[in-house]
Amino acid sequence: MAVSADRNAAVKKGSTPVGIDELLERVRAGYDRIGPPEAAAAAEAGALLVDIRYAALRDRDGLIPGALVVERNELEWRLDPQGSHRAAEAVGHDLQVVVICNEGYASSLAVASLRQLGLHRATDLIGGFQAWRAAGLPVASA
Repeated sequence: MAVSADRNAAVKKGSTPVGIDELLERVRAGYDRIGPPEAAAAAEAGALLVDIRYAALRDRDGLIPGALVVERNELEWRLDPQGSHRAAEAVGHDLQVVVICNEGYASSLAVASLRQLGLHRATDLIGGFQAWRAAGLPVASA
């Protein structure tokens, strides 16, 4: 019943609920995603790689050297350049941020949120950490 009530509330507000696949499509249409080689080049040029995977995945699969680890539930607070809990790396709204999750799904939703905070150069890694590793790019033990 709660789901039905939520859907009815959304319709009454003038928006039609969408499924996750459509939501991802809509979010991703608003920016250009990048692949592993482009993400590595962006990092070399000063972009901030942000790994939002949870600890068990980092422990299992390793880390991208130089990436800032910020779990998803803290991302907006840590990357908002105006926020009181921001990471030292969150130097301004012009910062290029590449969000990395495990396979490239959660990172797309995270980018949408960062863009709402004014981080207009935020993007994500197509295929996530798994694509980075499969491309033979550097991975360090956690």
